Amino acid sequence: MANDPLPAPAYRRHDTYDDATTERLAELTRRQLEILGEDPDREGLVKTPERVAKALQFLTHGYAMDPDAILRSALFAEDYSQMVLVRDIEVYSQCEHHMLPFFGKAHVAYIPNGHIVGLSKIPRVVDVFARRLQVQERLTLQIRDAIDRVLQPAGVAVVIEAQHLCMMMRGAEKQNSHTTTSAMSGVFLESAETRAEFMRLIS
Repeated sequence: MANDPLPAPAYRRHDTYDDATTERLAELTRRQLEILGEDPDREGLVKTPERVAKALQFLTHGYAMDPDAILRSALFAEDYSQMVLVRDIEVYSQCEHHMLPFFGKAHVAYIPNGHIVGLSKIPRVVDVFARRLQVQERLTLQIRDAIDRVLQPAGVAVVIEAQHLCMMMRGAEKQNSHTTTSAMSGVFLESAETRAEFMRLIS
């Protein structure tokens, strides 16, 4: 019938931004455009300062998130003591030296010690730390330490493989370079067999 309401969309994205932060970042971006010799009032750039301001807030929203609370929200007592591995977690972050993106995959494993965590929480913890200005080495350690701190497992292993635009677009300009970092604790450090199993599973 003509008066029937339209069906609700299957998915509606709603990002929220702080208006004061957006305004301040937009003004900085507008000034940057002027310094670079651009006209921020031309058609293609009129909305760019606001877009950049919102993008920066989204790309760094990890500062406002608590990784420990995320893990504790889905912590379960379980008598399981074999490896739990979540591999190929997409990683998007920004290098703190040039504020250019680096991106790749994270592989995270742990050996439970009386508790397991909901599987979706591990990628969420990766995102908490990735959505900040970062260096890959610190990012790897922070993921390991958060899982260690909350789950208190028998061991944690994290490997990140990434490409850095600060190396690809500028500087060394090496487009095919990859950086791999690892951080391990507990049984992954103590047992060559456990470490080898982890590396085999992610290879």
